[in-house]
Amino acid sequence: MVEEKRSDQAPVQVGDTVECEVEQIMPYGAFVRLSTGQRAMIHISELSWTRIKHPSEVVNVGDTVKVTIKGLDREKGKISLTYKKPEDNPWVILKDKYPVGSVIDVKIVGMTTFGAFAQVIPGIDGLIHISQIADHRIDKPQDVLKIGDVVKVKITDIDFDRHRVSLSIRALLEDERAMEDEAAENQDSGSNSEN
Repeated sequence: MVEEKRSDQAPVQVGDTVECEVEQIMPYGAFVRLSTGQRAMIHISELSWTRIKHPSEVVNVGDTVKVTIKGLDREKGKISLTYKKPEDNPWVILKDKYPVGSVIDVKIVGMTTFGAFAQVIPGIDGLIHISQIADHRIDKPQDVLKIGDVVKVKITDIDFDRHRVSLSIRALLEDERAMEDEAAENQDSGSNSEN
């Protein structure tokens, strides 16, 4: 039996936003029924800009959600969907709100031999290279930092193409020292002019 196309529904196109109902949740994604009657899956990586462990953190069976059609394979009858909204993209938020030179508080989330990873905003971690952790040489990041620490850093570089953010504690310490030196110099020149 050939399934009739519903005449009240135009065929979907890539880029369309459509409503659908969540029918089933699996560890790797959520199966939905589109308003066109077609069944599709939203892969777990397309449910949220931040890393999630299970689709149920974002959607539940019975939810009505709006999704965007990412791709269509008409031969196989497969539809690729995303639930992620472009305006929630953490890289767009970073670009708009946190330019290079911004001083922000970050949380240390990981350690390596060459540095520490810190959450800049949800969905984006940056690297504080071992040479940027302190204003003196250290042997390993754990000498100064531990996971869970919240520290103030300066954003020194953002590579939007490679999705990398460079952070520095050292730059802040050097900025502070330069300001202290300047203040001391101004104080000295002020007291000299009084004589």
